[in-house]
Amino acid sequence: MKNDKVLLLIIFQFFILTGTFIVDINSHSGDALKWSLYIILFLISTIFFILRFRYLTQLKRVNIELRRAVDGNVRTRLLTKHDKVLDEFVFSINELVEQLEKVQVQSIKSEKARKGILSGISHDIRTPLTSIIGYVDALKDDIAVSEAEKKAYLEIISRKANGLKQLIDELFHMAKIDADEITLKKEQLDFAEITRECLIEFLPDLEKKNMALKTIIPEEKYIITADCLSLKRIIGNLIKNAVHYGSEGKILGVELIETSKDYQLLIWDQGPGIAGEDMMHVFEKMYRGDQSRNLLSGGSGLGLSIAKTLVEKHHGKIWVESIPWKRTTFGFSIPKNNSSSFS
Repeated sequence: MKNDKVLLLIIFQFFILTGTFIVDINSHSGDALKWSLYIILFLISTIFFILRFRYLTQLKRVNIELRRAVDGNVRTRLLTKHDKVLDEFVFSINELVEQLEKVQVQSIKSEKARKGILSGISHDIRTPLTSIIGYVDALKDDIAVSEAEKKAYLEIISRKANGLKQLIDELFHMAKIDADEITLKKEQLDFAEITRECLIEFLPDLEKKNMALKTIIPEEKYIITADCLSLKRIIGNLIKNAVHYGSEGKILGVELIETSKDYQLLIWDQGPGIAGEDMMHVFEKMYRGDQSRNLLSGGSGLGLSIAKTLVEKHHGKIWVESIPWKRTTFGFSIPKNNSSSFS
């Protein structure tokens, strides 16, 4: 209020008008003083007019810039004219436009990611379906003459169908996570025992791929607060990833360790690993590296993303480290004091 020029001019004008009134009452006062007061009033009125014109001009300019922002030019910014009253308004508008720009950028990224995911999903569904239809047609047309060929065709169809079912299951689960429809049930669980249970399910796969199992899982109980199904899905997805992509290394390692703040499960293999440029993207939906971990070797591209989301809902962290053909490790942590509600 103290720096409002218009208010100061109004107060000054009030005093001039009062002085002019007093001069008119005291008719014996000189005309020179009276004319001086009139001149001052004229100057004040002129200044009022100039200030009003500048104010309207700036408002018009603000309106033009705002219209540009509304039309999509969110890079526009309003300039100040050292009018403290109007400057606060301009600063607020600039903050609003800046937030709008961030939302637009995020929207573009989300749309690009959505299109990429839809493209990946359509490709992943179409490819096995085409293969299944081809082998079914081959069986209908009696292209497979011997029983051995028919059995081989049926095994391929079964494998493709199971892979397609797995993809659909993961898509369904990811959709439920994104829609926040997954209800996590807090339970007191033994992290070590859950890990052993998950490993047992993969023993046939390890035997089939001729992979040795190396474990470091303490005998004592590692009690955590977690959702049992989610924890098993996290562990299962990471083991499945290691078995699928690291089978050439012929070894699967599982280590459960304790720190001062949390319990950490490390799942590693000695396969071809992950290229450096792919490290920061492995937990993104439908992402596959261009080398060993790609579409040609299978995988939905959703398992790691689901694992990451579920770990974060348990207030934990997930990470990856890779030295090709030496050790590629996926690890995640669950806090010891995790009694608060899951996010």
